[in-house]
Amino acid sequence: MTMIAGIGFTAPWLLLGLLALPVLWLLLRAIPPAPKRQPFPAVTLLLGLKDDESLSDRTPWWLLLLRLMAVAAAIIGLSGPVLNPSTEEGGGSGPLLIVMDAGWGGAAGWKQTSAQAGVQLEEAGRAGRPVAVLRLSAPEVLQFRAASDWQRQLAGLAPLPWQPGPDQLEQALAAIGGAEGRFDTVWFSDGLEFPGREELIGALGRRGEIEVYEQPAAVLGLMPASYTGSAIELTVQRSLAGPAQEVSVVAQGKDPGGTERSLASLPVRFGDGALTASAELSLPAELRARLSRFEIRGVKSAGAVALTDDSLRRREVALVSSESADEGLALLSPLHYLRQALAPSAELLEGALGDLLPANPDVIVLADVARLAPAQEEAVIEWVENGGLLLRFAGPRLAASDTARAGEGPLMPVRLRIGGRSIGGAMSWGEPKTLAPFAEGSPFYGLEVPAEVSISSQVVAQPDPELSQRVIAELADGTPLVTRKTLGQGQVVLFHVTANAEWSSLPLSGLFVSMLERLAVSSSAAQPDAADLEGTTWTPVEVLDGFGRLEAAGTLPGVPGPDLVAAPAGPDLRPGVYDGGRRMLARNVLRPGDELRAARWPASVEVSSYDAPQELPLGGSLLTLALLLLALDVLGTLLVSGLLGRARTAALAAALGLAALAAPQHLQAQDVPAPEDFRAAELVLAHVLTGDPQVDRVAEAGLRGLSDTLFFRTSVEPANPAAVDLERDELAFYPLLYWPVTRDQPLPSSQAYAKLNTYLRAGGMILFDTRDADLAASGATSPAARRLQQIALPLDIPPLEVVPEDHVLTRAFYLLQDFPGRHGRGPVWVEAAPPDAEQAEGIPFRNLNDGVTPVVIGGNDWAAAWAVDENGRPLLPVGRGYAGERQRELAFRFGVNLVMHVLTGNYKSDQVHVPALLDRLGQ
Repeated sequence: MTMIAGIGFTAPWLLLGLLALPVLWLLLRAIPPAPKRQPFPAVTLLLGLKDDESLSDRTPWWLLLLRLMAVAAAIIGLSGPVLNPSTEEGGGSGPLLIVMDAGWGGAAGWKQTSAQAGVQLEEAGRAGRPVAVLRLSAPEVLQFRAASDWQRQLAGLAPLPWQPGPDQLEQALAAIGGAEGRFDTVWFSDGLEFPGREELIGALGRRGEIEVYEQPAAVLGLMPASYTGSAIELTVQRSLAGPAQEVSVVAQGKDPGGTERSLASLPVRFGDGALTASAELSLPAELRARLSRFEIRGVKSAGAVALTDDSLRRREVALVSSESADEGLALLSPLHYLRQALAPSAELLEGALGDLLPANPDVIVLADVARLAPAQEEAVIEWVENGGLLLRFAGPRLAASDTARAGEGPLMPVRLRIGGRSIGGAMSWGEPKTLAPFAEGSPFYGLEVPAEVSISSQVVAQPDPELSQRVIAELADGTPLVTRKTLGQGQVVLFHVTANAEWSSLPLSGLFVSMLERLAVSSSAAQPDAADLEGTTWTPVEVLDGFGRLEAAGTLPGVPGPDLVAAPAGPDLRPGVYDGGRRMLARNVLRPGDELRAARWPASVEVSSYDAPQELPLGGSLLTLALLLLALDVLGTLLVSGLLGRARTAALAAALGLAALAAPQHLQAQDVPAPEDFRAAELVLAHVLTGDPQVDRVAEAGLRGLSDTLFFRTSVEPANPAAVDLERDELAFYPLLYWPVTRDQPLPSSQAYAKLNTYLRAGGMILFDTRDADLAASGATSPAARRLQQIALPLDIPPLEVVPEDHVLTRAFYLLQDFPGRHGRGPVWVEAAPPDAEQAEGIPFRNLNDGVTPVVIGGNDWAAAWAVDENGRPLLPVGRGYAGERQRELAFRFGVNLVMHVLTGNYKSDQVHVPALLDRLGQ
């Protein structure tokens, strides 16, 4: 590229054409303009006369200048001018290697990295240099190809949610070593230091020159959230020390409707020169339970996200006692010591068991509760089987009852003997017993047993072959103190002593609190270490991409427990949320103890930033200017020749000037409102894409015809219909979804089914159309009907019935008895009426004021009957002659009734409409 006056030219030899401008000036001066023709009758007297001297008029100077400017603009535009061209030389024809860290640290500035890499590829293409690209986060064998090939692939490159690790660097060194010959290197660094960089620099330096581009801004990272007292502590790190800076950390979670929202925002301020900053966030229990992640506002990076898991959420513990709240003194209450032990680390719920179960707590504590009502017992069993922890304490009532005497019972871990055991006291010969050290397989293993803890009374377990496997704590004489069993996915645990100090001193000691924590009754902010997870395998549920977006893990393999905690993130261990069966564990990009360090480069390596202005091609703008000048030249020529009036010439010139101002100098991305912005403000009918182009076209044309009918016949004014992709599009904008079912239609994903069920519960309606009423009339089952059964199986669809005669669909707008489409008289199914729906005497329909049916199922091919072309003419035939057009009209009326039912519900079932309806029915 040749530089002239600060502007680069890709084809500078074309500028030689400017030398021809003086010659062009002389030629244009010598050619007179076209003469102006003016009728003059007396000119006939001059016929036959000759003028010995002929003088030609000259072209006006301003018209010559306009023409020369147009030619000059065209010449300069064709020469490829570039504003702010790169001053770096192409380096000849030698190969070029582009190295990218491509880790999460560069995600926030990935747009600038891609743009700078594009500039390097463009320069290499002009110089004819072969190029290879090496991502250190995912190294591959070097392939030196034409720069144009990499330019097409550049948009598909994205940062990964980890930094280059030892395995990746080893693969990168092997790839560099396998390349032949010498090559220069352009390295795009994320700005973070990682081990092994020096060795990589040495390997590249032996092959050629190294130039480094590094993001000038500091990299920000968010550490995993942790509890400090009753607040959540959030710590932000930055890679470069700088002036005081404030960032905002946003707490994200799902609202009651399942939509991800910002639940809270916390400012975190860096001090002058500080690399870390911390702040504490206090949230109510309801919001804490909904937390899913924290993220730094405005930073799109996996390192700026801290996922939450079960270790952060304070567990909800329901406390249930056999005594009333005002019975006895506080210190004698069975729940007093439990409140003191659990209040700092758990959310406590107290009340009747029947009132607490619907809240679905994590733990239910029964303090000396001997019996449960049969219905409550069944509900508790179901709750435990679904993963709940039932913690029971003994007491006088349990000891005096016959609970678990004849048999173990589902909510008791062992059988009990009748009565209790009194070990020490005025009526006993023995002394109170102490606790034995906890066995290695016990969840309490490792806890120190205080010598002052003693047991004076307890309930005793019956000997049983499985008793030894269920004992997790025992007295010094071997008597079980705490027993446990598994029930479904949950557990039942029994303390054989009271929850207060009546039978033991255990509730008075710190051991009591530690034992509750080990049982996961209370939450603990401490993450498990590798030893705690030995022998376990964790399945990824959701994983982060480099930009910090969560995506489904799909078929990613499980991860060993120790690696989940101790191993660095990489291709085999992606940051995300992992399921261990009984709890969820979040693996974040940054782990406790990690530090962000800025990259260090040797003095021999040139480091540049992205601050330089980007290249701006000027060729298109100059060619546009040349065309506008030529258009003005045409107008000037017409004016000089007298063929155009001055007023019209001025108007055309003004129009051309406005067009020049409106024309873009170069293409830029514009902020176009998302389609959802329009659909949220308009009533839009939508159809589900089936993958069959013909079916989808008919569905769109059908909804267009129905929308036109609604516009002309009712007060409803729908916008143009929309096509919905269940996997990507939001459904809440559409009150009605028309779903034509085909035999080969793919089944929706689990995420799509979740959106569909939410849509149905929120009041939306789906019209399933199998388009097979002609086959159904003969008793055959079509492939589309069988496919509908598969599609509808995961949907939350209520019981259905054929549309009864008094259903609101028969009178929502028109009075109808049939609901034909292209096919007539096929059965139409809607939500079944409640069994207790009553019909008053003298009223022709029942009072069904109970909302909108979520689904309507039929096979009459309604879209084909509704379908119209762009001019509003029917697209497909329906029946024959007048009978066919009558059938089409009834199809439109059914569509109108359907939309009215969706928009207004069952209001036509109200008694206030009875007189008018009776009058119309009488007519």
